[in-house]
Amino acid sequence: MSAMTRREFLALAASFGATLAWPGNLTAGSQTGWKERRDLYPHGVASGDPYADSVILWTRRPPASGLEAHKLTLELSEYADFRHIVATSQAKMGSENDWTCRVLAAGLKPGRVYWYRFTDEHGFGSRVGRTITAPAENDGRAVQFAFVSCQNVQQGACNAYRRMIWEDERRPAADQLGFVLHLGDFVYEVVWYPEDRPQGMYARHLRDIVRYESGEKHADFHVPTTLDDYRSLYRAYLLDPDLQDARARWPFICMWDNHEFSWKGWQSQQNFGNGVLPAQTRKVAASQAWFEYQPARVIKPGKAGLDQFTAPAVADTPIRDFDQNGMGQEPGNLAAVNCLKLYRTLRWGRHVDLLLTDNRSYRSEPLADRSEFAPFKARGFPGVYAHDVLGILDAGSSYNNGQPPATIRFNGVELPNPRRNAPPQSMLGSTQKEWFLNQLRKSTASWKLWGNTVAMLDWNIDFQNLPLELGLRWPSAGYAQFIDDDWSGYRFERNEVLDFLHREKIANFACLSGDRHAFQAGVLSTKLSPKDLRPVAAEFVTGSVSAPGLLEGMEYGLPADLPLRAVFLQKSGHNAPVQATMNLAMLHGVRAALALEKTGDVSAAVAERNPEVAPHLSFTDAGGHGYTMVRASANELDVEFVCVPRPIERSAAADGGPLAYRIAHRVKPWKAGNAPRLERTRTEGKLPLGM
Repeated sequence: MSAMTRREFLALAASFGATLAWPGNLTAGSQTGWKERRDLYPHGVASGDPYADSVILWTRRPPASGLEAHKLTLELSEYADFRHIVATSQAKMGSENDWTCRVLAAGLKPGRVYWYRFTDEHGFGSRVGRTITAPAENDGRAVQFAFVSCQNVQQGACNAYRRMIWEDERRPAADQLGFVLHLGDFVYEVVWYPEDRPQGMYARHLRDIVRYESGEKHADFHVPTTLDDYRSLYRAYLLDPDLQDARARWPFICMWDNHEFSWKGWQSQQNFGNGVLPAQTRKVAASQAWFEYQPARVIKPGKAGLDQFTAPAVADTPIRDFDQNGMGQEPGNLAAVNCLKLYRTLRWGRHVDLLLTDNRSYRSEPLADRSEFAPFKARGFPGVYAHDVLGILDAGSSYNNGQPPATIRFNGVELPNPRRNAPPQSMLGSTQKEWFLNQLRKSTASWKLWGNTVAMLDWNIDFQNLPLELGLRWPSAGYAQFIDDDWSGYRFERNEVLDFLHREKIANFACLSGDRHAFQAGVLSTKLSPKDLRPVAAEFVTGSVSAPGLLEGMEYGLPADLPLRAVFLQKSGHNAPVQATMNLAMLHGVRAALALEKTGDVSAAVAERNPEVAPHLSFTDAGGHGYTMVRASANELDVEFVCVPRPIERSAAADGGPLAYRIAHRVKPWKAGNAPRLERTRTEGKLPLGM
């Protein structure tokens, strides 16, 4: 890859709204008179999207009483004491970008640690940040990084970041992390004010972190409605000391998920449980706030100017017409969706191509939120859907090679198929999907890694095998399935991607996924029965940093007299801890979980296992919090889950508090036509039930 010139970098920086910092003949130390004043930079510093020759640097310097600033000087050095300055640049800022500043530092050396800081015209400086450029494309060294997802600082603590920092500082330099991949839900726009929910969330108290000046209330929670509301959310989150320290230590590579815009949002639409609400203006506002607070190589609207996001003029208008991929054709919807393009690729040496997709902006409306899906909800079975029914509805007119059934048998009756003539659901949309498949086809890296914000692994449970004496009858012929909001509700397109991998003979492909608030490891196959299992990829799902997960919701939400309770949770005594039998049931079947209730013996319970329920899964923990570490080399992909105890309160310990467990898996490279295999290589601590 040829080196870019200063002029080319200048044009690149302008395209995504940044000032350029370029190395000059600078041999002396700092000339700014920098004096650290963290109070004037309350949201810290950050870097993002490192290339081998460049990285984006960020800070925010809001007005302070008598100390308003409009210009910042960036200094970049290879030394923490800044005795030699590599590059410097001046950047303007103002109210139009909420006093944020972004600089593209370019012309840098590959695989190098750099230190940076900002100074205002008064000599008052930010904290010092540390960043790392990517290795050169021919660099054969292993690539090491962490990935995270779902941090809710109103309801929990970022102890995972403190643990990540503490461990990384103690590693040899060659083994330290090169970056952090954040797979979305960096903020949670749904906010409960403590007075509206005095009982808190489960056993968690609610922190009073933000109040929306123009927000609106739905049920007992509040949501943002304006740009200032979304900005206030990022400002609140970036006051968290552990998150702020992590952003100052590593470059982050970020992709949004749903909560950066709206809980049940899709394209530019919202849903708060009472039907679709047009929200084009809010989608644009959410995009602008993300752009201002996340240093990333994303394309913004408007003229190529410094830090300037030019919001398109849109109105909150219902969508009446959709194309064959479910994309609403209302002009304001298209303008809002396209006002920020986040999907992109990044390269680390010989071994890693990282592909990031936007899994929210281009998707069809989720099935479970549609009125025509209501007759297919399984009553009495919390949190699950019928796998076979979802498959028919998802594929629409393409089901069974274009011969979908006119009716669907459910709960003993034949119901009309409401999507018999509808196109298949789409997660990626046509343009992004074409881009994604082309990137996969041409990748030359040892490992093709997909930063996939929502998971693909099937999360099934065999309620059809419930004993009759339990008094419940599963209303479908096939498996029950948790989650429909992720790829489980877009399985037709998921299988299209998996078939593409098989057809194009693409091996050594793995998904790094989030959103489920659970740790999972397994292989991806279009069919799951053991005799038809044909894995073409591996997937690793990371637990949430702090957001409550499915297990916690079940723990506090399931009725004590629910006949199915033992399938999800069990307690051996009044003061005994809750056991997550749902992990056991998802790996080994419902009869294994029920056998545990009778015997109290895990070995006896596993002896009742159903070998067909999860032949693709190697590990699952529906209640795990923490982060995931990745090491990619020519000979292996090592992935380690680092689980911390439920992070209800911030740990005062330097290491972020105790660990719950670690578990590591290894995938060796495989040739096209063969199947990936996961090998467990390390365990530490007490693993979840059934592991």
